[in-house]
Amino acid sequence: MALSSLRPHVRPTLLLAYPVVLSQLGHILVSVCDSVMVGQTGTVPLAAVSLGVSITTVVMMLGLGLSMGITPLVAAADGQGNTKHLGELLTNGVVLCAVAGVLLAGLGWLIAPLLRHLDQPAAVVQLALPWARVVFLSLIPLMVFQGFKQFAEGLGLTRQAMQLSVLANVLNAVLCYVLIFGNFGALRLGMMGAAWATLVARTLMAILMAAYVLRAPRLAVYRAAAGHWLRPVGAVQRRLLGLGLPIGVQMIFEVGAFGFSAIMVGWIGATAQAAHQIAINVASVTYMAASGIGAAATIRVGNLLGLGDRAGARHAGYTAYLLTFAFMSTMALLLIAGRAWVPQFYNHDPAVAAQAVTLLLIAALFQVSDGLQVVGLGALRGLHDVKIPSVVALLAYWAAALPLGYFLGFVLGWGATGVWIGLLVGLSLVAGLLLYRFGRLSTTSVAPARSVNEPAGILR
Repeated sequence: MALSSLRPHVRPTLLLAYPVVLSQLGHILVSVCDSVMVGQTGTVPLAAVSLGVSITTVVMMLGLGLSMGITPLVAAADGQGNTKHLGELLTNGVVLCAVAGVLLAGLGWLIAPLLRHLDQPAAVVQLALPWARVVFLSLIPLMVFQGFKQFAEGLGLTRQAMQLSVLANVLNAVLCYVLIFGNFGALRLGMMGAAWATLVARTLMAILMAAYVLRAPRLAVYRAAAGHWLRPVGAVQRRLLGLGLPIGVQMIFEVGAFGFSAIMVGWIGATAQAAHQIAINVASVTYMAASGIGAAATIRVGNLLGLGDRAGARHAGYTAYLLTFAFMSTMALLLIAGRAWVPQFYNHDPAVAAQAVTLLLIAALFQVSDGLQVVGLGALRGLHDVKIPSVVALLAYWAAALPLGYFLGFVLGWGATGVWIGLLVGLSLVAGLLLYRFGRLSTTSVAPARSVNEPAGILR
């Protein structure tokens, strides 16, 4: 494909992507801030955060995936100018996310005690359990935020969520500094201070994002067209679930694999687990940046396909692929160059740092695969293709990556390095298969079937 055919899509993709990138980074920078500050208190607390993250992130990603079904539907309705349907998507999307947040928080509290039965160091579990329970509570405001955010992003309004994410991260960092270390006369809460900081920051995000959508003059027409908040439309709810639930399941397969890898590393010991948390934390930052480009691909591909511009949708998807390849290749080189000093920001244990350096090298190697697979998912969502990617994720991560990681790590005795090589293989498989699938579908697919409540359109 000629680069000249992709050039017209670069600027609109970047304009959509950069606020989403910063907003997505907001989710992971909360974890980065927590890990960096908690790591200063010792190896066991850092290992406890790793264990807590392994279980809370899986549940969180189910919710985030569920909310992502809102965006392509909003984008299509906006292009068609169907104000009534946009109002329905606003109320039904927010209500669905709010209910999901309550259910996911409850689920988290039910499964948190399972941490005691995962053969992890007892001291690590003792610290991780209360931390995880507070973070699970923060899923309620986070999902409310997502409901309003995904609606706004479907309209191309991506900067507001970005600004709120930056504000929330500043608040989270300040609260972590105060509550973890007991500064300015506050109680010294240790790693629990990070959990409470996360809850407060996410609550603020939800309140401010809701205030924007419910008060902004430019959105008044959609509020006026909205149905009753307590009377959801069944057909709209089913459509939102039909798109969002497979996305959430796919994200569970992926994040669950990384979560289970943390548990496997925990079988080795607290030092290896702390090193794993450092490496996965750094890799997650670049992943979330790439996922922002993937979100832009969802909007661009979905709108162009809805208009009937199949070639444009294909070119928009490949433009997102190209931008992600360039970005993640750069990040890989930077990570290789800086892998020796990055661990010093998290923890000063020489054994942890030595293990982390090795894992960061593997993380650098899978940067490109990680980026390409997430942008592939975004492009395929624009085509409303969400079920087959879930099957791909299931097989690549759970039938290939984790068994291979276990074999290399424990049968051959490579330890955490073997587990991470398994993840590298899994990510590469997913990236290759999704790229192949997008190439086929973007060539042969027709505009998605439309119901009365699902018009097609394009973000202009």
